Amino acid sequence: MQVMKWSALALAVTAGTTQLAFASAQDESKGFVEDSKLSVLNKNYAFYRDFRNNGVNNGGSATNQNYRNEWAHGILANYQSGYTQGTVGFGVDAHGALGIKLNSGGGTSGTGLMPIGSDGKAQDDYSYAGGAVKVRVSNTELKYGNLIPTAPVFATGTARLFPGSAEGFQILSSELEGLTLDAGHFTSIRDGSLSTNKDGDITLAYGGAIDAKSADYVGGTYAISDQLSVSLYGAELEDIYRQYYANANYSIPLSDDQALGFDFNIYRTLDEGQSKAGEIENTAFSLAASYSIGAHKLTLAHQRVNGDEPFDYIGMDGGNSGDSIFLANSVQYSDFNAPGEKSWQLRYDLNMATLGVPGLSFMARYITGSDADGTKADPNGAYAGAFGEDGKEWERNLEAKYVVQDGPAKDLSVRIRHSTWRANNDMGGFYSSGSSAVDEVRVITEYPLDIL
Repeated sequence: MQVMKWSALALAVTAGTTQLAFASAQDESKGFVEDSKLSVLNKNYAFYRDFRNNGVNNGGSATNQNYRNEWAHGILANYQSGYTQGTVGFGVDAHGALGIKLNSGGGTSGTGLMPIGSDGKAQDDYSYAGGAVKVRVSNTELKYGNLIPTAPVFATGTARLFPGSAEGFQILSSELEGLTLDAGHFTSIRDGSLSTNKDGDITLAYGGAIDAKSADYVGGTYAISDQLSVSLYGAELEDIYRQYYANANYSIPLSDDQALGFDFNIYRTLDEGQSKAGEIENTAFSLAASYSIGAHKLTLAHQRVNGDEPFDYIGMDGGNSGDSIFLANSVQYSDFNAPGEKSWQLRYDLNMATLGVPGLSFMARYITGSDADGTKADPNGAYAGAFGEDGKEWERNLEAKYVVQDGPAKDLSVRIRHSTWRANNDMGGFYSSGSSAVDEVRVITEYPLDIL
C-alpha cells in the first residue's frame, strides 16, 4: 500500500538520525501478575440538546420533538496485565462496561448516549466486554483484539459514555529516544455508547453509512527538543480514501510564568479504490497560536478546508463520530469542516490553581466560519447536496471543570459544558438533519478508582 510505504520511509529517515537511548521496558518487567493494573471508572453523563428550529428529525428515534434529553451512568472496568519475564513478554488486556439509563423519557432519546431499541426508545441498560492479547520485545508492543487506537488518522470516539473500540492489530514502538511509532490494521469497530456489537462497520462521520472493509494506518511522533515536536501519519480506508497527516508543535518559554505556543495540523485526503464516497480531493489545515501568562491563556486559531468535499474522518458503525480530527476548530458541536470553509477561533482559558484554587478551571471560546460551498461536490458521491454555495456558521462554548485534589474523593471531576451553534440555511441541514440553531448542555462527572 503506497500510503504505508511512504509514511514508513519518512519515519525511517527520521529514526536514522536518532540514537538508541532507552533501557528495555521488557528487561524491567516484574511479571504478568506483579505489573498488573485494575481500574474502575464511574461516569455520570447528563446530555441536553435543543434544536431551536421546528421539524427536526432525531436520526431514527420515534419522535419529532425538538429536543433530546438523556441521563446515564456508566461503569467501566479496565484490566491490564504485566508482561511475563524474558526476552519476549506476553500479556492480556480486558475491559467490561455497564451502562444504565437514568432518564430518556417522553421520546427524548437520540443524543448518542445510549443504544436505541427497535421501538425507538433508549434501552434501560446494556453491557459488553472486550479484550486483547499482547506481546512485547524490548520497547515494542504488538496487540491483537479489541483496542482503542488514538492516531490522528484513526481514533475511536470518546465523547459519550464509553470509548469506542476497534478490532484488529496494533504495533506501538519507542525504541529510539524521542521517537514513538504507531501502526494498525482494523476490520471492524464498536460504538461503545450505542452498541454491544464489536463487529460494527468502519464508516464515515459525514459520509453516511458507507463502510470500509478494513482500515490501515502508520505514523509516529518525533520530539526534536523539549519545545519542538513533529508528527507524520498515513492511513487508508479501503475503497474510500487515503489520508495523510502532519503536525508541528512548538512552545517558546518567555519567563517562569509566560510562554508562546504554536500548533499546526494539516490533512490531505484523496479517494481510493472503488471510491465509495465519490471523488475526494481536499486539504484541510489549522494553525493555532497561544500566549499564556500566569493563570491566563489566550489562543487564536485559523482553519481552512480547500476542496469540493468536507474534511471527513471515521464514524463508528453509522453512530457516533470517531476522534480522528485534530484540527483546531473541531469543537463541541461543529467541526467547521465544510468544503471551502474558512474559520477563526478566539479562546480564553483560566487555571485557578495559580490563584489559590487548585483543580478549578474555566474555558470560553468563539468560532466563526464562512465561505462554505458544497455545490461542486461529486453529484454521485456521498456529499452531493449537503451544502449550499454560501454556508456560514458560528459556535460559542463555555466550560467549567473542577477536579478534587485530595481526600477520599481525590480525582473526582465535574465538568459543565454549554454550547450555542447557529448557521444559515446553506449549512444547517448537513449538521443536524435540518436545524440551523442548536443549544446544548452537558454535565459530566467522572470518578476513577485504581484497584491495583
